[in-house]
Amino acid sequence: MLSPARVDAVIDLAYGALIILSIGLIATLDTRVGLAFGVGVFVSYVLHVVWKMARFDPDWMTKAVEETVEKQVEDVQTQVEQTVGETVEEQVEDVQTQVAQTVGETIEETVGETVEETVEQTVGETVEEQVEDVQTQVEAVNERVDRRPREDEVEEIIEESVEDESET
Repeated sequence: MLSPARVDAVIDLAYGALIILSIGLIATLDTRVGLAFGVGVFVSYVLHVVWKMARFDPDWMTKAVEETVEKQVEDVQTQVEQTVGETVEEQVEDVQTQVAQTVGETIEETVGETVEETVEQTVGETVEEQVEDVQTQVEAVNERVDRRPREDEVEEIIEESVEDESET
């Protein structure tokens, strides 16, 4: 019996001979005929190699596909991480800028309004209290001034005193 390895070797040699024959046809006959024959031989040889690989190593196709898919997934993952990282970074910067601006404006408005109201209220109350104190003091001074005799009354009192003393 023939061993599978010998049969595969003979088949490979036969395909090699057919490829050489197609090269000869291209060189001697019409180029189209040689190319058509050569393409046919090459396609059948590829099918033979795929069949042989499947027969001797059934997992070769899944391994090759798995390696290709893994590489593509890693490439896609790297690209996604890079793109997402850049996008997130840009958006975070935009949001930080917007937040800083909004917070600044809000704080400025709120603090301005609050300080203005507080100052108005405090100054108003303080001025009002001080004005009341000054009014009270002015009224007290007016009362004291009203209790004192006026200049003409003082003169009268002096004259009366002098008259009383002179009568005595």
